[in-house]
Amino acid sequence: MSFALTLAQPDAEPEVDAGIDHSLRDDIRMLGRVLGDTLRDQEGEPTFDLVETIRRVSTRFHREDDEGARHELEEILLGLDPDETISIVRAFSYFSHLANIAEDQHVIRRGRALAAAGQGPRPGTLANAIERAMEEGVSTEGLRKFFDTALASPVLTAHPTEVRRRSTMTHEMRIAELLAERERTIEPTPEEFALIDDELRRRVLTLWQTNLLRKTKLTVLDEVANGLAYYDYTFLRQLPRLYASLEDRLAAIEEAGPVAPEVGSFLRMGSWIGGDRDGNPFVTAAVTRETMRMQGAQAVRFYLQELDELGAELSISTIRVAVSEELLALVDSSPDLSPHRRNEPYRLAVTAIIGRLKATAFRLEVADLVGVTEKPKVRPYASAAELRADLDVIDGSLKTHKSGAIARGKLRELRRAVDCFGFHLAILDSRQNSDVHERCIAELFEVAAPGTGYKSLPEGTRVALLLRELTTARPLTSPFASYSDETVGEMDMLRTCARIHTIYGPEAIQTCIISKAEGVSDMLELALLLKEVGLVDPAGAAAVNIVPLFETIEDLRNSAKVMEQMFRLPEYRMLVDSRGGMQEVMLGYSDSNKDGGFVTSGWELYKAEIELIEVFKRHGVRLRLFHGRGGSVGRGGGPSYDAILAQPGGAVQGLIRITEQGEIISSKYSNPQVGRGNLETLAAATLEATLLSGDAKAPREEYLTVMEALSDAAFKAYRGLVYETPRFEDYFWESTVINEIATLNIGSRPASRKKTRRIEDLRAIPWVFSWAQCRLMLPGWYGFGTAIRQWLAKNPDGLPLLQEMYREWPFFRTQLSNMDMVLSKSSIAIASRYAQLVEDVELRESIFGRIRAEHQAAIEALLSISEQEKLLGSNPLLDRSIRARFPYIDPLNHVQVELLRKYRASDTDEKVLQGIQLTINGISAGLRNSG
Repeated sequence: MSFALTLAQPDAEPEVDAGIDHSLRDDIRMLGRVLGDTLRDQEGEPTFDLVETIRRVSTRFHREDDEGARHELEEILLGLDPDETISIVRAFSYFSHLANIAEDQHVIRRGRALAAAGQGPRPGTLANAIERAMEEGVSTEGLRKFFDTALASPVLTAHPTEVRRRSTMTHEMRIAELLAERERTIEPTPEEFALIDDELRRRVLTLWQTNLLRKTKLTVLDEVANGLAYYDYTFLRQLPRLYASLEDRLAAIEEAGPVAPEVGSFLRMGSWIGGDRDGNPFVTAAVTRETMRMQGAQAVRFYLQELDELGAELSISTIRVAVSEELLALVDSSPDLSPHRRNEPYRLAVTAIIGRLKATAFRLEVADLVGVTEKPKVRPYASAAELRADLDVIDGSLKTHKSGAIARGKLRELRRAVDCFGFHLAILDSRQNSDVHERCIAELFEVAAPGTGYKSLPEGTRVALLLRELTTARPLTSPFASYSDETVGEMDMLRTCARIHTIYGPEAIQTCIISKAEGVSDMLELALLLKEVGLVDPAGAAAVNIVPLFETIEDLRNSAKVMEQMFRLPEYRMLVDSRGGMQEVMLGYSDSNKDGGFVTSGWELYKAEIELIEVFKRHGVRLRLFHGRGGSVGRGGGPSYDAILAQPGGAVQGLIRITEQGEIISSKYSNPQVGRGNLETLAAATLEATLLSGDAKAPREEYLTVMEALSDAAFKAYRGLVYETPRFEDYFWESTVINEIATLNIGSRPASRKKTRRIEDLRAIPWVFSWAQCRLMLPGWYGFGTAIRQWLAKNPDGLPLLQEMYREWPFFRTQLSNMDMVLSKSSIAIASRYAQLVEDVELRESIFGRIRAEHQAAIEALLSISEQEKLLGSNPLLDRSIRARFPYIDPLNHVQVELLRKYRASDTDEKVLQGIQLTINGISAGLRNSG
């Protein structure tokens, strides 16, 4: 059996559906053949054969938990030399990368096929959402009002779970393009087909010869550059096209003709990269300044490129058509004096805009980054709105003089891009931990009035002191006093935010987030620091949103109480009113999960939202929730569409922000078409959750009672294992790759908040990432089995009620659906090999025995409630995808275990650590959402 065939058809893989699914199989077979040929050519036939042998034995061990296969596999792996190990790991890793490409292309293919078949818009699209809204009586006027006031914002973060380098991603993106060309070229000639295949082979060969791993640690600005790449890939072009499509659809419904009225720019990009300094000492004021410069340069560079192309297109002559007076006024400021363009006013208008934009590059301090060396002697744009106004002049003239079709091309997309991205590109959030704010405020008070003892004051006294200072025009800081490095750095950061407002406009930084927010004083401390730099006015106006992040289980439970107290303070309510009567609250999925487990985290988040909705309604404040979700289910991940629709009624209100992290960013947004689909899904879900949900969707009281009992039992089970079992941290550190993950150059942020082995001090990302690597995914299911078993013991006839909750309650169904996916990707057999790394036999058997039993209990409970015969029984496509990957992920796990043994036995061969790092890369790629 050839390598290509086994890549496409693992042992005993069921036949895929007829029709379009064959194309996916063909793509994987073809890519597998190319990879196999590359492996043979580069590493030799013996290495190729070895890869096949390992795959077959690994498959047998995975499916049968066969001890004979286990021993055979161990014997093979122990006999590998370092070079063989590296080659094998790279082969299996690259298959996962190539399979991901094929699957992404398949998503696009299926969408196109369904559209071509005339089956109507699919769920998750704006077309479907609009259709459903109109069926329920929402008018196009109501839809337009929604778009004018809504906000749906994906916020890119630098949380480090993307292990791929940008170099490999670039080659993979080209492979995706070639797959699309290969399929869509109608009746290609043999030469055309050969050209595509030749480039595919070159790209795969280049991938093989490219280093998968970064050799140096990423800086924050490296992370910024990586994040900005997605604007080139997707956002700058696809977001305007999404708006154009939406406008055309509404215009067609309204029979408005070819001139489609615009909708509000409700879909906006956000970012934490370069502004999130919580626990990251490398995010300084200088880094944030440079981050905004890089963002601004990206926007200006794009506009200059588009204007250059637009000018080439607009060769329209006044010999043929008339133009508006406003356009002629714009032409008068053009620096282009060529007689060849004397009768081409649109080109002259574009050159006038280019001149002002180049001058703006100097005002924004980005001229060096965009390659503008000479400053034009014209007035720069004071804001992006001025640039948009000039583009509107061109648009208006074209539409008025029978050239509307031309205006609907590049100009339309550029006008929308300027509206969406301005000169700041993305809204940059500022985030810091409440402990830092507290220390800074304590020092400022102590310097101003020695003996204040702020940190020892009770909460009520603190609040009174903060409010008094907040409404005082006199500054608290003094230029003649000396402060600690931490306070100086924090004040410098906030002054930088104020300066960014001055240069790029108030839309550049709109939100300051308080991590670990626990009480009223945490929010007032930030307000006072912002007052010191001019972003909060003592008269009661705020230039930014002050946003608490409630992270732990206890903080979630107290969140509504905290916000109730805040709104009762006239001084704070004035700040809210100055921001349009809207208050944002951020909810932390990752830390709440690490704190209380998957079941309790989800439930406490849900309850917190219900309570916040009531508080905000009572005070007449509009609620905007910011969901701090990760990629994996253990950090709040899972399908965004389902998650948004599973929110309690009234939680969305047309406003939602969601973090996009790590490998999820690349999987969602590196492919332009996939990226546009994901943006549209976010927009559609926001619309549906706002316009199509109401009090009728509130769950029955009985459901809430059951869920409370399940959460309580699951919480005790999870906490009992993770925080109350003696030496559990030893088990975790020895049975996972947590130590070795720290050697990867995948992020600038330290893995732990403190230099300890305590689970409490470990960040949620490496916590979840480590469990994914050893294939347990423990944060995504532990405690559920125990909770169901205990509840059924008290309610022997309760299974039908649980099944009804699964069918009728979106929240419960989504939680179990996410758990279904996680359990499908887990492997207790492989996890048992990692458990063997724990040296203390008694500790190993005790803890892993509990984990194994809970894993089985979770599966049994899930299948009973969902009425499935097997995991993912209701999602055969995902089931097939996951199972097809096992023969190629599993060997990486087995190799990783053997390399960990050597590395921890002080094997000094650098290829051992390199091999471990490569397996982390490959396993992450195979699982796709592991961090």
